[in-house]
Amino acid sequence: MLTQTAFSQQKRLSILPFPAVYYSPETRWAYGAALTATFRFKNDSLQARPSQMSLGIVFTQEKQSLYYLPFQLFLKNAQYYFNGELGFYKYNYYYFGIGNQPVPKELFGVDFPRVRLNFFKKIYPHLYAGVRYQYEDYRITQTVPNGEFASERVPGTPRSITSGAGLGLFYDTRDIVFFPSKGITADIAYFNNAPFWGANVFFNRLSADFSGYQTLFKKVVLAGNLFSSFTWGNAPFNMLSELGGGKRMRGYYQGRLRDDNVLLAQGEVRFGIFKRVGGVVFGSTAVLGNQKDIVRWHDPKFAYGTGIRFTANRRDHLNIRFDYAIGQDGGNFYFTIGEAF
Repeated sequence: MLTQTAFSQQKRLSILPFPAVYYSPETRWAYGAALTATFRFKNDSLQARPSQMSLGIVFTQEKQSLYYLPFQLFLKNAQYYFNGELGFYKYNYYYFGIGNQPVPKELFGVDFPRVRLNFFKKIYPHLYAGVRYQYEDYRITQTVPNGEFASERVPGTPRSITSGAGLGLFYDTRDIVFFPSKGITADIAYFNNAPFWGANVFFNRLSADFSGYQTLFKKVVLAGNLFSSFTWGNAPFNMLSELGGGKRMRGYYQGRLRDDNVLLAQGEVRFGIFKRVGGVVFGSTAVLGNQKDIVRWHDPKFAYGTGIRFTANRRDHLNIRFDYAIGQDGGNFYFTIGEAF
């Protein structure tokens, strides 16, 4: 029989093993595993915001490998908020060009470590202020003969070191961290990447990420997200503002849309189906721009899709997510943990 103390401690930790198996043209079969831990620190109340860490290791038939550790930690009953990612990636990506100057799809290989750290302190109810740091050593390892990378026509090739620091504000009134039914978040960040911090390139970025949630009626939630990113200076191609992938502009290959500046709006209707199973429908639109044409309003991009959710952790409503989305190049599947926003 569990004592009250043991029962309380049991509630503080939930561990979810998650197999990672997928197929893509650039990797062939990929396989691995992820382990997600949701927890509360010993001195925090059981009603405090939950913290989360995930450890993932993936290998592919093309001898690629990914090691990653994203985290978000709420300490002292959410008086402090730390989040970020540590990882190392040996991978292949497709390159499609920058902005409205597309090039034929080109595969390239890259090795890079990634460090992203954000440290915030609550300064007012729901409002945090803090500092940020990011680092990547991006080394191009494989190129197509006579292609964009082999000819070094891509900014930042064959190697770019980005190291930058900045400031940030974070506002959060969500009722539940992983699957909000009401509230808003606002994440505003400024980064300066310069030789002073250890970089070999100089550029600045200002970004803002806003999300809102509202319950329409029982088990139906409307979620919306607005994202903007403006970059100026001499950023390498991998540090430009980009869209695509499983979070921003699902339906496009990650990095398919890339330029100095992006503006994105996406919305999602989330609804229950049966017990732990739910569904979503979503859509998004975006515009891009550069340092000359700040925003190209005449050239919007669109995507839409639907998905299924399975609640793996009922206490904190942490979902396994399966989405199918369609962009201008066709459709893409996404299978992961947690919501897009």
